[in-house]
Amino acid sequence: MPELPEVETVRAGLTSWVIGRRLHTVEVRHPRAIRRHVPGAEHFAAVLAGRTITDVCRRGKYLWLPLDSGDAIIGHLGMSGQLLVQPPGTPEETHLRVRFGFDDDGPELRFIDQRTFGGLSVSSGGAELPPEIAHIARDPMDPLFDDADFTERLRRKHTEIKRALLDQSLISGVGNIYADEALWRAKLHGARPTDALTRPAVARLLGHVRDVLAAAIKEGGTSFDALYVNVNGESGYFDRSLNVYGQEGLPCTRCGTPIRRESFMNRSSFSCPRCQPKPR
Repeated sequence: MPELPEVETVRAGLTSWVIGRRLHTVEVRHPRAIRRHVPGAEHFAAVLAGRTITDVCRRGKYLWLPLDSGDAIIGHLGMSGQLLVQPPGTPEETHLRVRFGFDDDGPELRFIDQRTFGGLSVSSGGAELPPEIAHIARDPMDPLFDDADFTERLRRKHTEIKRALLDQSLISGVGNIYADEALWRAKLHGARPTDALTRPAVARLLGHVRDVLAAAIKEGGTSFDALYVNVNGESGYFDRSLNVYGQEGLPCTRCGTPIRRESFMNRSSFSCPRCQPKPR
């Protein structure tokens, strides 16, 4: 599933193509793509026609496009969602779900989603921050992220550190890949209890989280297959810089010990047995 770097790459790409443009036509090709928009496809298209996109924003793994009406389009990419900018007349993608046309007859915005786990909706009055995603915490790249508050809330939790990093109500945007990478850099096993971490240890971990996310954003995110691409259809290259995620059996780049894979919340977790010993 796309995490913060992938969604931020899409957000940054969209800013060059959609801000200030007026929507002319909105075509819903698959109702599941707007299943969170309860009034349905006709209402979705009608409320957006004639509206101008004023910005492209992100909260964690969610995107929203504020409109001149005060409403906003909310987008979540799910497992395979893509927002592509395509010239009019470009052949339709196999899994095209929603098409946005603009009154300047310039490039279209298309939402493609093979597995249809992602989706779009309209948030009434949600231009500043859609209430539907207001419960999601700020991410560590947000200038308004409160390090001290995060540290205290984390240390009050009685859970494992990796579970806490994936808790979107505590810190958003950090998924399985980047949690593993940050924990490797911090030399912490994901099962370390949060209430046993000192404040300096949390500060060091948060620094590594930011470093990993920043590096991944610079590389355009992580692409393991064709399901994640940026708005121009290009893949990200951070997978070439991964130290532990997906590296089972390969030598740790720091100490040479083979990387281990462990089951974690119906997925996989990767770490170095020597650099990241399990807590007793």
